[in-house]
Amino acid sequence: MVTPSCSLWIMVARTDVAFMMHTIPHLVRMSNFPFEEKVLAVDTAPLSGEKVNRPGVGTMEELRNCTQVLLQRGVIDRIVDINYDPEFHRRVFRKHFGSYIRYTHNYKGYPILGSIFKIEDCRSEYMIHFDSDMLLHQQPDYSWIQEGIELMNKHETIMSIRPLTGPPASDETMKQYYPYTKNSDGFYEFKFFGSRVYMINCQSFAKFLPIPAIWRSYRNKWLNHLPLPIKTALNNLTKKGALDSWEIMVSRKLEQTNYIRATLCNPCAWTLHPKDRSAQFIQSLPQIIERIEQGDYPAEQAGHYDLIPHLWY
Repeated sequence: MVTPSCSLWIMVARTDVAFMMHTIPHLVRMSNFPFEEKVLAVDTAPLSGEKVNRPGVGTMEELRNCTQVLLQRGVIDRIVDINYDPEFHRRVFRKHFGSYIRYTHNYKGYPILGSIFKIEDCRSEYMIHFDSDMLLHQQPDYSWIQEGIELMNKHETIMSIRPLTGPPASDETMKQYYPYTKNSDGFYEFKFFGSRVYMINCQSFAKFLPIPAIWRSYRNKWLNHLPLPIKTALNNLTKKGALDSWEIMVSRKLEQTNYIRATLCNPCAWTLHPKDRSAQFIQSLPQIIERIEQGDYPAEQAGHYDLIPHLWY
């Protein structure tokens, strides 16, 4: 059986300089898959939103140096800047949202155009995305990617799939904000999309489009009741609106269709998301990664999506 082509994409920005030289080699090592290519997508746009005040923000020169070292060491195969060309921006936003939107980032400063750019630029049938701060455990004799591809081929309603969220709990519960159901084929079904880790079939995702552009609530509440095309046109004109998160928009489309986001039940692979950016976290990160790669974690961490700092250091 021929394994479908699959590429690994990791988005990086100046906010990632403090930890990316630890996390990116770790993610590639743990993924352990014959990727067609491993790509870093670099966000060159000025920082905005909450990203401006993130601790440990590096310079663009430092970011470039980090990406070059990863390329020279063979950790990744290609470095590409997110395409901010106005014509590309207009074309792909019309494809993905059904209309042009002048904004490239959401209210938090996360690159929505960058999320779309990766999908458009991917050369493989399947694309895996990791945020650069994610942590992954996978047992050597298991591949969450292979299982994910098999399940996506079997279940046409799976729009995206990812490993277990958090280390496995003995009672198989997950501490989740969003409701889910368990499918007997070995995965949990969600109507909420998560953009930090996911695998999609690029051709199938194209059939999922367009997704709705969702705007943050206005101070003048009556504006919230305007039809979406009018809100979009108004915000393009006044430059006063703020886009919500891309994962919220994708989630809204999941709610409107029979598509789902799947999370694998298999305890042989799982992820953790560290929210802490303190100096103590950065100093402890190599030891945390070593424990995760060995499958070791504090008992109280089981079932939790976010890394709980006081349990680790």
